[in-house]
Amino acid sequence: MSQIIAVLDFGSQYTQVIARRLRECSVYSKVYRYDVPVSQLKEEGVQAIILSGGPSSVLKDDSPKPEQALFELGVPVLGICYGLQLLGHMLGGEVMPSNEREYGRGTLSVVESESPLMQGIKPQIRVWNSHGDKLTRLPEGFRAIGETENSSFAAIEDPDRQFYGLQFHPEVFHSEQGQDIIHNFVFNICQCSGDWTMANYAEQAVEKIRETVGDKHVILGLSGGVDSSVAAALIHKAIGTQLTCVFVDNGLLRKNERAAVEKLFGDNFHMNLVVADAADLFLTRLKDVTDPEQKRKIIGRTFIEVFDAEVEKIGEVDFLAQGTIYPDVIESVPIGNNPAALIKSHHNVGGLPEHMKLKVLEPLNQLFKDEVRKLGEELGLPKSVVWRQPFPGPGLAVRVLDSVTEENLRIVREADHILLEEMKAADLYYKVWQSFAVFLPVRTVGVMGDERTYDYVIALRIVESIDAMTADWSYLPHDLLQRISSRIINEVKGVNRVCLDISSKPPSTIEWE
Repeated sequence: MSQIIAVLDFGSQYTQVIARRLRECSVYSKVYRYDVPVSQLKEEGVQAIILSGGPSSVLKDDSPKPEQALFELGVPVLGICYGLQLLGHMLGGEVMPSNEREYGRGTLSVVESESPLMQGIKPQIRVWNSHGDKLTRLPEGFRAIGETENSSFAAIEDPDRQFYGLQFHPEVFHSEQGQDIIHNFVFNICQCSGDWTMANYAEQAVEKIRETVGDKHVILGLSGGVDSSVAAALIHKAIGTQLTCVFVDNGLLRKNERAAVEKLFGDNFHMNLVVADAADLFLTRLKDVTDPEQKRKIIGRTFIEVFDAEVEKIGEVDFLAQGTIYPDVIESVPIGNNPAALIKSHHNVGGLPEHMKLKVLEPLNQLFKDEVRKLGEELGLPKSVVWRQPFPGPGLAVRVLDSVTEENLRIVREADHILLEEMKAADLYYKVWQSFAVFLPVRTVGVMGDERTYDYVIALRIVESIDAMTADWSYLPHDLLQRISSRIINEVKGVNRVCLDISSKPPSTIEWE
């Protein structure tokens, strides 16, 4: 990786989206804390720097700021939203609270179309704003290249120093030609070569795993999901029988999931595969627990306990491999006292008992989900695994919005199976990001035949997304929705009502818990 564009995170909910958009340009991007030492950026040879947005105000004394030396590195800098205000504030301009705050859609008028940042951009485009302050006086050397209804300096540049700023968010889907603007920054300004490919990554990753592991042994918790499956295939390619995979049957799996994992990895890939049957233990620990974070913690602790027992049986093991991907790493590390919100705990990050004394191997921790899928294709995994929809680490426990019982799990598992069957039959399963059923602890009156029923509600969640940073609900054909609803009500005992979730992310999350 000869070229890196650094994204400094000032607490924006869109920081990962910025990094992902850079990867779409076939350029490697890496997210750093806002206060990363400039010496580190210099040592790692960053090609350019993007300053993210954030919820703070540069006018506050305790607002997050980078080292001043950042602006003396001699590399291109792009400030987005809060990042633009930082550029203005730290380089001698003036930032003031705006009388009219801009949130949501706005219109950018390009005033300098010859700017390398604005080449090919239409004279007026729709953009997405989210700010309360605005730049009121430019620092020396800057000029305006775009304006909105509420800001004369919505896009600025200092071409001599290659400093650029945008008051809006080009990285989000709502900003028209936003990716074109990012593309201009990457290639017109940063002069990147765009040679970041998954084939190159696979070769480098295999060599790095061999170098790191040597002749030692690795154990991996295989869930059957995309991340752990790709991690297993990658490590197996690198070190073969030095890898042992452990599949923990926690009783919270989708229908027929255990059998599918045993067939693919044990029978087809001939990996060392151990299956631990721990369903009863997990369900006992989860009895009467309804709080989602409590469920996650119990499942995480129990998983480690079961996993630890299997390690003891296997014998000498030196490395624990995990399918941790880049969003897991970023979401699990708050930034100072002004973080991008910690959305949920993640059972793959930390939490190992001290006595295990295993080194952690995370070969996917610099990849986004769709990049992991591309890597899986490079490694020869089947489409059913590579393009399998995301499934939460705690399994169906967080899709039961109530205590986790065998009966509640049966209901949501059967409903989910019907939904996925119909999505595949309609050739839509691989065209949406995620589709799943949620068990609601709500009972409603219904009529089946001539009898009154008082049964549970299933909610359907079907969303479209590129990287799970943002998502929108899918517009499915009415006849398909009708068929899914009819089958669930008729075939799943205990359900008499099906609802459709039509909320987007943000403000909602994809999962309900």
